Amino acid sequence: MIADQSLLRNAEPGPAAYACRPELTRGRLKPEPESPTRSVFQRDRDRIIHSGAFRKLKYKTQVFVYHEGDYYRTRLTHSLEVAQIARSVSRTLGLNEDLAEAVALAHDLGHTCFGHAGEEALNEAMKPYGGFSHNDQTLRILTRLERRYAEFDGLNLTWETLEGVVKHNGPLLPELPGHTLPTTIREFQQELDLELGTNPGMEAQVAALADDIAYNNHDIDDGVRAGLFTLEEIAELPLLGGIIRGLHDRYPGLDRTRLVHETIRRMIDHMVTDLIAETRRRIAEVRPCSAAEVRSAPRAMVAFSDGMREHDRVLRGFLKQRMYRHYKVNRVTSKTRRVVSELFSLFMAEPECLPTEWQADLAALGGNDERSRARLVADYIAGMTDRFALAEYERMFDMESKT
Repeated sequence: MIADQSLLRNAEPGPAAYACRPELTRGRLKPEPESPTRSVFQRDRDRIIHSGAFRKLKYKTQVFVYHEGDYYRTRLTHSLEVAQIARSVSRTLGLNEDLAEAVALAHDLGHTCFGHAGEEALNEAMKPYGGFSHNDQTLRILTRLERRYAEFDGLNLTWETLEGVVKHNGPLLPELPGHTLPTTIREFQQELDLELGTNPGMEAQVAALADDIAYNNHDIDDGVRAGLFTLEEIAELPLLGGIIRGLHDRYPGLDRTRLVHETIRRMIDHMVTDLIAETRRRIAEVRPCSAAEVRSAPRAMVAFSDGMREHDRVLRGFLKQRMYRHYKVNRVTSKTRRVVSELFSLFMAEPECLPTEWQADLAALGGNDERSRARLVADYIAGMTDRFALAEYERMFDMESKT
């Protein structure tokens, strides 16, 4: 994936001093015997992969609803792409690849059906009850909603993996007037201090920027394939334009499918190369001797250069205008928001329509507490895949549908 092979040749020969070390883990909320064949971070990764929430990502979309085409990216394929980039970067920097992979694979578990449109609709419905955010929902899944193990709810992941997932986009500032921590994060913080005001470990920082690299570049691929914009329009963007002109010069007459792919892979190479170079510059400047020093540093250690950040800003602006606000996307977004909103209203008003096991959970909560009921309904809807949500909507609102 990395174009500049000198970066790989100059990779750290072993774990860097600032890497998170599995033998130095702060442990799990519930102590348990560890595996004799896997490190604690490898075990975390495996638990995430085997979770029900991870499998559901196959039918949760980024921008397009699942029935619009089989080739568009889903949350599952996106998470795998993020993990691949995160592992490559972590290996080059001497970080713990397994921890970076675990954070990358888990970071989207809390996303609702229908991408950001579903999250926005659920957040709007949940505003009277504390709101909804996919990052908070991810922690709910990892610590409460996955019920597979005999001795605990959730996956009982290590402190480092949970910290990385919760803080992968940076420190969570102290609560201020008008800005409070999401419900689950605030409550879990009382059980296990994730040091919310500090930076996450470098592995989580890598996973966060790997997410940005994969998300933006693969939205270009999906947007061209969907006909929302053309390759010629992309060529007007500074960095991408240079890449496309170089490809035309080197491969005159290259067919469009190959041209798009070669453009995307080279853009990813540019961003990864820049990320590694800027991160090494910051490491040399700060010289952290431990993961703790990374967390206490005045700014993130993993970053793009100023120039690449500007390219990324321009690309995001292009995608916002030409893809996320395209009228075809807006029409689907409008429909999916109504699906989520109306399902939430129905289940709040008539919780007896919830599946039996969810009614049992509601009864265990007391049943009459509106806030608890709202949170349970949100958990139910957030866990739906695109196709299940559409089927549930049809079952609940179409008289001809079988229940």
